[in-house]
Amino acid sequence: MPLSKMRKEGLDENKESEEICEETTGIEGTADEEPKEQCQKQKHLMKIPKNIKMKNILKHKKSSKSEAALTPEKPLEVDLDTIEGIADSPGVSEVACQKHKIKIKLTEKMKILDFKKWQKNPKSPETPPVERDFNGNLEENRLAEAQQQLVEAEERLFSSKEARAEDEEDKLQRDYEIFVLRLRLAIHDSMSEDNQETLKSALTSILKEEAQDRRWAEVAADQRPVWRPRKCRNIHDTSLQNIVEERMKNADEQENKADNLSTSLKKEVCRMGKQVQKDLLRVVRNLRECYPPDFEICRTYAHLYHQAFSTRLQELARSEISCEECLYILSWIVEYYPNDVLKHKELEEHINSSGLGPLLPEEDLKRLEEQYFSYKESEIKKWLFTAFEKEVKKWSDGSEPELLDGYYFSSLAVDVLPLVDGAVKDVNTFLSCESKARSLLNQLDSVLLSYKTRLEELIKRKQENIPKILSATLVNIYQFRDYVQKPEHLFSEDTRTACLSTLADLKNICHKHFLSRIHSELKPLYHKLWTQVWFAGHCEVVEELVKALENNIDSVKELQPVCREELLAELHVNVMVEYVRRMMKRKLRLKDKEQQEAAAEFICHDSNKICSVFAKVGSREEWLCQILPKLSEILKLQDPGSLQLEIVTLARDYPDISEQHVLALLNLKTNLSNSDLRRIKGSLSEHRGTPDTESSTSFFSKVVVKRKITLMP
Repeated sequence: MPLSKMRKEGLDENKESEEICEETTGIEGTADEEPKEQCQKQKHLMKIPKNIKMKNILKHKKSSKSEAALTPEKPLEVDLDTIEGIADSPGVSEVACQKHKIKIKLTEKMKILDFKKWQKNPKSPETPPVERDFNGNLEENRLAEAQQQLVEAEERLFSSKEARAEDEEDKLQRDYEIFVLRLRLAIHDSMSEDNQETLKSALTSILKEEAQDRRWAEVAADQRPVWRPRKCRNIHDTSLQNIVEERMKNADEQENKADNLSTSLKKEVCRMGKQVQKDLLRVVRNLRECYPPDFEICRTYAHLYHQAFSTRLQELARSEISCEECLYILSWIVEYYPNDVLKHKELEEHINSSGLGPLLPEEDLKRLEEQYFSYKESEIKKWLFTAFEKEVKKWSDGSEPELLDGYYFSSLAVDVLPLVDGAVKDVNTFLSCESKARSLLNQLDSVLLSYKTRLEELIKRKQENIPKILSATLVNIYQFRDYVQKPEHLFSEDTRTACLSTLADLKNICHKHFLSRIHSELKPLYHKLWTQVWFAGHCEVVEELVKALENNIDSVKELQPVCREELLAELHVNVMVEYVRRMMKRKLRLKDKEQQEAAAEFICHDSNKICSVFAKVGSREEWLCQILPKLSEILKLQDPGSLQLEIVTLARDYPDISEQHVLALLNLKTNLSNSDLRRIKGSLSEHRGTPDTESSTSFFSKVVVKRKITLMP
């Protein structure tokens, strides 16, 4: 464009330039001058010689679509730096000012034009659609469009009646091969979130290719292209398998949970399992929406990952692995994989886990299970043996048990039972076999029998610390018994019965040691019961007995409450048995009604005194407090018919009472005839069944009547 014309346009628009200049800052001038005064000074100074020529008047640089539509970064402007001779011109300042005004004006014009264009089409600039060739579509990952171009070329080439040019057919075949390569790449990168649009285009092209394969399947083989059928769906499926195998092989080595595992096998299994979960979640969250429903992409990926995981686990299972590694593989097969992966809340509805099959073949799984069971069996045996030997060694060394909250305590059961219980539960979980889990508990009874033998040997040594050892041992016995009795623990009935019997023997050994010492002190007082001394001053005898009981009960205060309660309950029974035994020895005979009523009153008094002692220390054997009062009723009654009824009632309440017990009791009353005794005995036999010595209220079976009573005919 000639310079004169350029100047003319600039001068004609002078007013507009001045307005723009007023709004523009940064032009030469002092900071105190107004923008208009600065512009006027520069306008006055600017004179452009007429003979100056301009080159490259306009330069237009394209920006992106969004930039062109809104605020172009570099608008169309006049480049006055290329004006010839500008450096030598005397009017440089004037030229600079004029250059600035022209630049501002043209910039504003471009902004107005771009704004109008954006108003017309605010979404995108009005640019004509670009027609891309095959290579262009491939470069932009427009695989569906590229495939459509191939199909069109294929149809043109093979629908023509004229002879096909060999070079055209070769070129089309090469293009197809290039397309398939790009298709493989798109599928290979399908796990990338940035590749979703490319993947959708690739899947569209696969569906079209499958349709084209079906179209050519109806044509004779010699008339169709040599590359048909293309089988892009097979290519897709094979590519997915390769993707899965590659990702499983290169499972994330930075998996945090795997870093803490002890062996490389454990780390590998953990990483593969976590990779399966992570990738399947990515499929469900991202890829599922890209695929048509008939691809069943979630189930397809689940099957491929399951197969890859299974293949590698088989290789590991058939190698030389430790028992610990064997357990870890089983834990993934039985617990982590089915529960944490396949039944993940986001995966479960999209994956048919029942159709995947087992991770390991039956043969490999059985081998792992046998290895694991053998390991657990020997481990439990080792735990039990080590723990019991350690306990026995403490006895032999004369060590005192530790005190816990003021009571002697042993940690044997606390240490052993959680290990045993955990092993049994693991075996039952991982092997799904209760019989094998139960067999592990069989070892407990054999160890308890050994424990019993060693305890008996200890007591024979008569060490000073035996009471303390037995106090701690009772704690172990009750903890073992509590575990064995619970029905949820997998004992067979035979093993449970055997263990409880051994534990009862152990408890009796301990109780016998404590009670024998108490009874040895009470024995002289027992001898005074139901003698003339007792009858003459029974209060003193009973008071003495009660005081001795209190002193001896205080001596077992270091037993834990549950152990102490059972020991004192047994002592309560023993004292009452000894009282009735002394009564039935018949060293005191009651000749008349007055003596019998007095004795009955004494019995009730003694019962109250004795029972109150045990009640104070927490005895719950309240049923024992009813025995002596019921015997006192028999002593008071004088009418044979009433006696007969009371005896039958007594036998109903205490089924273990025998005829000898009844006769010994009645023989205290010297005023009963033989005929009365026979009638009462006959009535007892008629109204009772077989004596029950195993009843919960069994008492008289413990009372031994040494002198047998025979009734004269």
